[in-house]
Amino acid sequence: MRSSASRRGEIFLHRGDLTQARVWYEQAVIEARDTESFKALSDALGNLGNVCALLEDYHQAEVSFREVLDIQRTLQEGNAIGETLVNLGNLQTDTGHPEQARAFYLEALDTLQPLENDRALGILYSNLALQEFQLHNSDAAITAFHTALEFHRKVGNEDGLATTYGQLGKTFLLMGNSRKAEACLNNATEHFIKLGNGPGEAGALRLLADVYLERQDRISELRCIERVVQLDRTYQLPQYQEDQHRYHALRQG
Repeated sequence: MRSSASRRGEIFLHRGDLTQARVWYEQAVIEARDTESFKALSDALGNLGNVCALLEDYHQAEVSFREVLDIQRTLQEGNAIGETLVNLGNLQTDTGHPEQARAFYLEALDTLQPLENDRALGILYSNLALQEFQLHNSDAAITAFHTALEFHRKVGNEDGLATTYGQLGKTFLLMGNSRKAEACLNNATEHFIKLGNGPGEAGALRLLADVYLERQDRISELRCIERVVQLDRTYQLPQYQEDQHRYHALRQG
């Protein structure tokens, strides 16, 4: 049963008050240590690590996740171990250490593959693909992205499909392959529309507009940006002014 401190932390997290969420998760950690409950301590530390990562206190987040990992290994919780390894990899990504991130992701892969946790594997392969590309391993990145898509399809993870198609499209765009970039970004847009995810749709369309910019296809670029500006207004996205300026520039020719 969750402690009252953990419940309060969850409430503040859902409200977006990360500072108060951290306070209550820290209290939950203290309570779990007092009761000597490994499971409660693991949960509290995991929540604390997630909040600290969101607050960009990466040192404390790593300290929390590493203690979580020790507890999970003691309890032999395979799926949880894999997820914590991914969290540690994400921290390395956020702090600009792609080699270390890749090492954590590969260890997570070794942990999760025998457990056939297809949803987690789909997310993991997407993360791994981004690291491979950052390390200039383009072929490995593309392979990992396609593997991620296979897992997302297998479990019906629409959000994973939308995000991964978008990431793959951006990768092809950076590689100079506009044809494949266009196909992936159109797929991403379709999935975001299906999900009703306006901000995601806008992000994919901005990249698709860049594809058309490279081709000097002004009409298609304008069509994409026109829709992006509509989404900016609807969802009050921070890119509104920049997108509106681009739209007017395209209209003026």
